Amino acid sequence: MTEIIRTSRLDLVPATVALLSEELESTEQFGILLGATVPEGWPPGQYDRGAIAFFRDRLTEDPRAAGWYSWYALLRENGKRARSLVGAGGYCGPPDPDGVLEIGYSVVPSCGGRGYGTELVRALVGHGFTDIRVRRIIARTMKDNIGSVKVLERAGFTCNGPTQDPCLIEYSVGRPAAIR
Repeated sequence: MTEIIRTSRLDLVPATVALLSEELESTEQFGILLGATVPEGWPPGQYDRGAIAFFRDRLTEDPRAAGWYSWYALLRENGKRARSLVGAGGYCGPPDPDGVLEIGYSVVPSCGGRGYGTELVRALVGHGFTDIRVRRIIARTMKDNIGSVKVLERAGFTCNGPTQDPCLIEYSVGRPAAIR
């Protein structure tokens, strides 16, 4: 699962131990290794140092799991701008025994409102369903995070309701019939 995922505007690059380690150590060196401009305010949202360290540790334990954790969303270079990091997303690990795969995502606030989050989530969903074990993909978000709720709804997710944490709501999308 380690190839680059291309969307209409983004390249999703799977995290590696080297990228995650550099991300924790030096934003400048991380940008050089990634080949992209790293924006002010990186890392965004729930994708914080703890999440980065978690993903690094999981990949250190099993380098073959690359692609089952974090992905970097890079806006491709064009004549007006350099290649730039706009967000991160990914899976919380391989699918569970019931075929459930959980995703998460964050977009840099300065890049919000441009559809990057929806594009990122749609790409992760499509890629997740390439694994025949995945039957359903879930995401959890804060009830009051209207932007995140809109991203999930635009990406085809349905609200399942509150989780055990009363501040969170869960959304899911089932495997499309065409790829069952």
